Amino acid sequence: MYTADRLWEEAVYLAYYLHWPLRDILDLEHPVRARVIEEVGRIHTGLDPDAAGPARPR
Repeated sequence: MYTADRLWEEAVYLAYYLHWPLRDILDLEHPVRARVIEEVGRIHTGLDPDAAGPARPR
């Protein structure tokens, strides 16, 4: 089940890294939002060689 807490974690994660407005983040369909999170995590990992894997909200 996709909880409200999970949605908030994703929204805050993207807002922090991309500086997108909350409205724009919440307007994304779940599969698109998940893909953007994956790509941000990949970029973050590439910038931090000590990172263990894609930085994703739990």
